[in-house]
Amino acid sequence: MAKVKKPVRIPPLSPEEALKYLQIVEQATARFTGVFDELESALGMLMLGRLVGWRVLVLIHSKSTLRKYEKILDINVREFFEPEGPLTHKSASYEFLQKLGAFWKGVSGDIKVENRRELTKS
Repeated sequence: MAKVKKPVRIPPLSPEEALKYLQIVEQATARFTGVFDELESALGMLMLGRLVGWRVLVLIHSKSTLRKYEKILDINVREFFEPEGPLTHKSASYEFLQKLGAFWKGVSGDIKVENRRELTKS
């Protein structure tokens, strides 16, 4: 018999958390000037950060991109998000670096990680 994977439970946002996210989205959009692609990407990072945590975000984004998105959203990702989220395990590169015990070396580029932006199916 085939083994069935148990789905990952993503905890719902509380009403207060949902309001906080909505306020960030609305305020960022209201004050933003520039290319819509950057706003859209920053908002996507906001939504994904809750699911994967700031460690995956610093792994997949360059420092300058992360700073740009933080400025657009008026947040600090390391303060706003938990280090890991319910879907952190989907980052194959994060899991690889954790096994090596070399997360910060991967972030800094001392260890080259192929496909660092890919998410796995698990």
